[in-house]
Amino acid sequence: MKKTMLNCNISSFEVLSVVLFSAITFGSAGAVLAQSTPQQSREQTQLAPAGAATGVQKAPAPGTARSNSAQAAFQRADTNHDGQLSAEEARQLPAVSQRFQEMDTDQNGQLSSAEFDKGVAKAP
Repeated sequence: MKKTMLNCNISSFEVLSVVLFSAITFGSAGAVLAQSTPQQSREQTQLAPAGAATGVQKAPAPGTARSNSAQAAFQRADTNHDGQLSAEEARQLPAVSQRFQEMDTDQNGQLSSAEFDKGVAKAP
């Protein structure tokens, strides 16, 4: 008489062991598939705009860091916040104060932000 699978006596321990093993195997496989590969992460980072939710910041363009620090210095020296540096305000920045007349291209006694940026860019 042939025994078929239906006629086999399988203990509940064996059944539970097979079910548990299957759940662990398929669960692990699902976790592996859910993770992105390094190449996918790199592509997503490159496609994301600067400062997006990825937390990745775009590197500043060449010359931008100098411009940003120059603007910060300009804003600190502009004590009356009129968007212009007077000769008196420029004294806070010795390198600018020494070249104030040269940097004041329109000769109005004030350095605009644009004049300041051009003067700083020409600085040695």
